[in-house]
Amino acid sequence: MRVLIISDVHANLVALEAVLRAAPPVDEIWNLGDTVGYGPRPVACLDRLGDDAVEHSLVGNHDLAAIGQLDLTEFNPWARAAAMWTSNQLSSPQRERLAVLPATVVATGVTLAHGSPRDPIWEYVADRETASANFAHFETAWCFVGHTHVARIDWRRDTGRPSRVRRFRPGDVVDVSQGRWLLNPGSVGQPRDGDPRA
Repeated sequence: MRVLIISDVHANLVALEAVLRAAPPVDEIWNLGDTVGYGPRPVACLDRLGDDAVEHSLVGNHDLAAIGQLDLTEFNPWARAAAMWTSNQLSSPQRERLAVLPATVVATGVTLAHGSPRDPIWEYVADRETASANFAHFETAWCFVGHTHVARIDWRRDTGRPSRVRRFRPGDVVDVSQGRWLLNPGSVGQPRDGDPRA
């Protein structure tokens, strides 16, 4: 089965459409959350990634902020302003759809979380220590997370060794058949690794 795993679209419809066009044919799309926030097209992105298009869709912190389920004082001024603006754009059905999305999913032997398996909404897996601690919080061989907007791979060959880390670059092919893996696909709508591509 071929799966396209996306995260952090952040209402950037142009980027989302570019990613979907560039992707090879896939059997399923999995969305790790933060579909809205920051960008100008939250309604269009939610429509494009509706229930018929995506097999698994998670809620992220910006999604929850846009529907009033997170305290906006936790956000920087730009994210807070974007959340308030986004909130005014969403219809009641869109709000309801975001409100029922899970923060984590275990499906097909894979764990999905927006932030981390330990703290699905807020924790950033941005360093080796955080990644190593999170291996105790999922039981599958693979766990995909988003939230940092930076593609990276953390892995453990066996439970007796600390995890290893590597930045994931476009075009990289990684054999994930051995060990346990914590993988972040980066961001569709707002990459933060110095590379404007998703």
